[in-house]
Amino acid sequence: MVKFIFITGGVLSSVGKGIMTSSIGKMLQSRGYTVSTVKIDPYVNVDAGTMNPYMHGEVFVTDDGGETDLDLGHYERFLDINLPKFNNITTGQVYASVIEKERKGEYLGQCVQIIPHITDEIKNRIKSAAKMAGSDVLLVEIGGTVGDIEGLPFLEAARQLRLEEAFNDTLFVHVALVPILNSTREQKSKPCQHSVQEMRRIGIQPDIIVARCKDPLEVDVKRKISLFGSVPYDAVFTSYDVDCIYQVPLNLDKQGMGEYVTKRLGLNGRKADWSDWASVVDAFNKNVKTVKIAMCGKYTKLADSYVSIMESIHHSAGKIGAKVEMEWIETTKFEDNPSEVKILEDYQGIIVLPGFGSRGTEGKIKAINYARENNIPFLGICYGFQLATVEYARNVLGFTNANTTECDPSTPYPVIDLLPEQRAIGSMGGTMRLGAYKIALKPGSLASKLYGKNEAYERHRHRYEINPKYWKELEMAGLEFSGWSADLKRVEFLELPSHPFFLGTQSHPEFRSRPGKPSPPYFGFIKASAKLA
Repeated sequence: MVKFIFITGGVLSSVGKGIMTSSIGKMLQSRGYTVSTVKIDPYVNVDAGTMNPYMHGEVFVTDDGGETDLDLGHYERFLDINLPKFNNITTGQVYASVIEKERKGEYLGQCVQIIPHITDEIKNRIKSAAKMAGSDVLLVEIGGTVGDIEGLPFLEAARQLRLEEAFNDTLFVHVALVPILNSTREQKSKPCQHSVQEMRRIGIQPDIIVARCKDPLEVDVKRKISLFGSVPYDAVFTSYDVDCIYQVPLNLDKQGMGEYVTKRLGLNGRKADWSDWASVVDAFNKNVKTVKIAMCGKYTKLADSYVSIMESIHHSAGKIGAKVEMEWIETTKFEDNPSEVKILEDYQGIIVLPGFGSRGTEGKIKAINYARENNIPFLGICYGFQLATVEYARNVLGFTNANTTECDPSTPYPVIDLLPEQRAIGSMGGTMRLGAYKIALKPGSLASKLYGKNEAYERHRHRYEINPKYWKELEMAGLEFSGWSADLKRVEFLELPSHPFFLGTQSHPEFRSRPGKPSPPYFGFIKASAKLA
């Protein structure tokens, strides 16, 4: 029988429920149990694909083409598993399914209501995810905060599952903020107490409370949370600030959380084996040099817009024993003042980040040009790959007005154009080229050397590609196409053999990077950048 662990949060979002869910999963994995995870997002969108990153952070793409919440990325990286898109449940999906069933007459004669029809749909999706995974434990993170009106049906469904399943088969973990006042340096437990009270008001008594605090909880504060939260003292833990997020499960296990969870769920008392994970974490702390990387993009005011890229860089740096300083550069500044691009001389590497639309595009092209002409290691991801093609067409081939038709539909040199299969598509949601595809790598190329073989599988999320009409001219001018789709109909990698490190990819290799097993393109880029440090 599968065990269910529900992770909830109080008073504010982004308190660390995703890392907590991943950490609990890791504590169970270290004891030999198999786990899977589900993220519930109460927003009415069907998925995250149509949202601006400033609204909800990065859109994480699964192997099967799901555009999901960024927390699925945390789960995959911590637990080294590949999750299906079905494991991201949204209000939009649930209501769409119930309404479709109502229209088909499946509820004929009934008044369709939130309870039981919506809650039953939620429970069915959770149970289906558990059945598909076949794991010992399914962790279910309920997004948002306990007071959110849109989250109530999901909390109600979880409450019902507690009643329907055996007591030892369900566990509720509540993550709540414990702030520290600057004036008195006191740890204040009231926000945590109030969120637990709100949970109890809707019928859920947490089994474990995790305080999210800058520092470990003081004994008196821990006792207060235990008393007012109605949980044993031994069921209160602290998720405190760390330099490396992969340290969190180790910290929680040292506090006894892993043992408490397994005991509460009636699992056999297995001893944790942290040897492999600890060695990965230790590698992040052995920094022999610092590498400065310029992160050039358009959503740079919110780092969560590029969280998988950030983690891929950390994975790569940890592998070579380096520390990376990432500095976020809004490329519109290069458009407002072109001379500003000279600030890039202070960096050992330049990444042009993915994105959509025209804002900041000309600035990205200037950054690519600077990297190419000054022999600074360059990595272009998706849109960065496309704009590297535009830059080369303009400044090497002499196609002055070359562009992508995404920005200039009337450009005389559409070196980047819409995928042919996209031309008849009118709907925006879930219609891009999505998911993992096989890539054929050119033998002897930089790309094939990075992967150590002549093929790769990477995830994609795009509507545009390098226009086949310009393949021959670009290659004759020195741009090497080193990766192709399996059917050879579209370019997947480009590079410049004469450059120390110049690589662009249409894919998003960051989505498959893992601690201790960094993404090959990112690892090669950081390794090349470290040589200049």
